[in-house]
Amino acid sequence: MTVDAHVHVWAVDGGKFRVEYDWLTNTSDVLFRTYTLDDAEPEFAEHGVGGVVLVQAADSLAENHALLAAAAATPRPAAVVGWLPLHRPDLVAAELPSLRAHPAFAGVRHMIHRDPDPKWLLRPEVSDGLGQLADAGLVFDAVAERPELLAQVPAIAHAHPGLTIVLDHLGKPPIATRQWQPWADLLTAAAAEPNVVAKISGLATASSPGFTAADWQPYVDHALAVFGPNRLMVGGDWPFTLTAASYRTVWHTTLDTLAHLTVEDRDQILSTVPRRVYRLPGAASTTRTEGEYA
Repeated sequence: MTVDAHVHVWAVDGGKFRVEYDWLTNTSDVLFRTYTLDDAEPEFAEHGVGGVVLVQAADSLAENHALLAAAAATPRPAAVVGWLPLHRPDLVAAELPSLRAHPAFAGVRHMIHRDPDPKWLLRPEVSDGLGQLADAGLVFDAVAERPELLAQVPAIAHAHPGLTIVLDHLGKPPIATRQWQPWADLLTAAAAEPNVVAKISGLATASSPGFTAADWQPYVDHALAVFGPNRLMVGGDWPFTLTAASYRTVWHTTLDTLAHLTVEDRDQILSTVPRRVYRLPGAASTTRTEGEYA
């Protein structure tokens, strides 16, 4: 089962769950519309996507319910990465029991790349919240799209060895400018922590127009070298990626960067890893012992 491990849905009018997307404005004629999984269905069918991971796009408790409803309605196995106020451990404790009752609820993300506090992830109270996620068997998606945020990932991973941390979008490598550092060393440091896995996703919006697999290949190869195929997965980042390219272009470009791998290694990245990490049907539990992914 091929899994797209990074998909968003949203409603510009708030929808029945009244979710507010403060970053979503009518300045984008591509993004400023309602997107549902039905809209992506032709893309999933064309590319053989059998399972999806729905990822939060608002730091909102209400969106948890919207994503869980979308996951319940799709015929595909689906997992949800929602949101909890990790800076308020008391509220995390209050919300966790009901969310854990939903088998699809697999993890939490906070939009650290949009948070006004660049050191939000390092707050002591956030560390307490991350500890609760680890105790609950949930994962944490880190959208560390700037070097200073990517540099924080090893610290929280080391502080919480029982917590699986998923690095979104490979930490946004500087593909458009063809730069290498400090991204490469920061990714190596993140990968040195055995409880960190990463998504090959979001690369289209880090690229110049007209990108090809050759533009992405050095960055994907570095990720393969430091993480290995047993700690990587892929995501289309739909619909956000539509600001740069079609789903078809993104998916085929991603697969082209993996074409040199063995069938077994590609299967790890396209299926085994996301199913394991996000507890999709047929996968092992995310409960792990230190060094399991080493």
